[in-house]
Amino acid sequence: MNLYRFEVTTTTQLIYVVVAAHNDEQAFQLAENELDKQLIPARELIDISLYEKKKIQRGGGFVVYAKPLTERAK
Repeated sequence: MNLYRFEVTTTTQLIYVVVAAHNDEQAFQLAENELDKQLIPARELIDISLYEKKKIQRGGGFVVYAKPLTERAK
């Protein structure tokens, strides 16, 4: 099993989605399901890109970047 990190571009934002799956096809489907759960309309999706893929093992993980605090306040 692998851990997948996707970058999803919508008309208004960049979203990071992380899922665990057995293969790439399943991972894309799970990522789309997670977006549906967050009520992100499919019509707003521009691109779903597989950004990183790692074997699941103890101590494995991803760093998900966010905007610096100075930019969030604006």
